[in-house]
Amino acid sequence: MQYVTILGSTGTIGQQTLDVIAQHPERYGVFALAAHSRVDLMLQQCAQYRPRFAVMQDAEAARQLKQCLAAEQLPVEVLSGVDGLSEVAAHEDVSIVMAAVVGAAGLLPALAAARAGKKILLANKETLVMAGQLFMDAVTQGQATLLPIDSEHNAIFQAMPRQSYQALADVGVNQIILTASGGPFRGYTQTQLQEVTPALALKHPNWVMGAKITIDSSTLMNKGLEVIEARWLFDARPDQIEVVVHPQSVIHSMVSYVDGSILAQLGNPDMRTPIAYGLGYPDRIASGVKPLSLIDVAKLEFEAPDTQRFPCLRLAYEALAAAGTAPAILNAANEVAVAAFLQEKIHYLDIPCLIERTLQSLPVETVSSIEQLLAVDQQARQFVEHALAAQAVSPLRKVASV
Repeated sequence: MQYVTILGSTGTIGQQTLDVIAQHPERYGVFALAAHSRVDLMLQQCAQYRPRFAVMQDAEAARQLKQCLAAEQLPVEVLSGVDGLSEVAAHEDVSIVMAAVVGAAGLLPALAAARAGKKILLANKETLVMAGQLFMDAVTQGQATLLPIDSEHNAIFQAMPRQSYQALADVGVNQIILTASGGPFRGYTQTQLQEVTPALALKHPNWVMGAKITIDSSTLMNKGLEVIEARWLFDARPDQIEVVVHPQSVIHSMVSYVDGSILAQLGNPDMRTPIAYGLGYPDRIASGVKPLSLIDVAKLEFEAPDTQRFPCLRLAYEALAAAGTAPAILNAANEVAVAAFLQEKIHYLDIPCLIERTLQSLPVETVSSIEQLLAVDQQARQFVEHALAAQAVSPLRKVASV
């Protein structure tokens, strides 16, 4: 029996992870569940899966959960905050950690799991975007096993050679090709994009995801963050990572080899497939996903991304090229801008404007520590919040329409 800690259990990835685990009760047990503040759902999950620990990032939510668990006579110990997340990620009884906490809050628990030598199923983009080299060093030093859960990186992982390498050329890899659905606004004009509302942006054509990642998918920032992730996961140069829009979301990503071969991983757009791959690795286990029918799909389309209408992808490449703390600045600015858009405080096209202004205004430093990255993260967030408070967004709208 392997015991699993699920960081972000009440989110989409967390719930799908529990679904896969439930299909293999003889193989996996739930050690700990962790979430931000959804007490009702966490209570339901504790009643069903009987973890040893439940962690709430929010202290008041933790207090409420403790009361509810006592009332239901459920013997689950409640922890709170980032310290609680890190404790259940590194616990000696845990074999597998699903790192699916959204945002920068997932960084420290993922690092704790890496240092403790766990099998890490990484679904938190910010860990590698903010602290790529530091995190990969921790994985190596802790002798952890790192398995990417993003469907794109999981596809690349499956198509890559298994032997170790110093450079992609050493194993005959020419290029990594990340596929993107293009989001719900792929065919929109600039004028139409100016009228996009949160309700529209939350309707992804293919995937069922959380609100933040769904907005990122629509702006192509999600793909930009994945480019940065791919640089660290596969030790690839920025020029070795290509993004191709593939509206059907059937090919999840590809690896191009020097002999002209391209290996791809295909499947229905369901995150339970990469989750099951990660849980079972190196074995394959059932995921509950319906097998792909190529006859039903009928056709596969590809096109180049439009970085003029969707500048977030360009900004991510620029942050990766700038290196240092630039990706952390990009990520923090995006998180605050997306939150403001979801709260209808800004327009859709203001998102890349705020990010670009932040990148242009804050200094880029060489990364030296996690503490430095967390400080930079806060600095970038405060910069965007001050820009919002000063109503400095509208004059920047022209940046997104260049």
